[in-house]
Amino acid sequence: MESVFEKDMDNFFSNQEHLISLFQAVNQMIQSIAPVPFDVNKSQISFGTKPKFAWVWQHKPWLNKRPENAIVLTFCVGRYIEHDQIVEATEPYPGRWIHHLMIRNESELTSDVNKWLDEAYTFANQRARN
Repeated sequence: MESVFEKDMDNFFSNQEHLISLFQAVNQMIQSIAPVPFDVNKSQISFGTKPKFAWVWQHKPWLNKRPENAIVLTFCVGRYIEHDQIVEATEPYPGRWIHHLMIRNESELTSDVNKWLDEAYTFANQRARN
């Protein structure tokens, strides 16, 4: 019998095993930083409590020239990061930078990504305390 979690994942990723596998790898990386809950919504999966610090979502390849069979990993830190893996960064509030990565395969979950997610987790916890 399929669990609610499995149904949520299948529905969110439209039964695309490759995307589910990528999400599981991202989740494993995040859980190795700290055991945090995640919420599956209609458009994204968010990590953390309040505030959230990372999100996974599916990009829509017909909206731009980005690859199919990829997920977007988004995280929030207190600085701008310039790196080839980051496809977009915005500062929606002073001192809060949102960065987006396209993840096509597990090899793109590098030590840099792990450091950024750790930084995002720490940044969110500092914001929550203030």
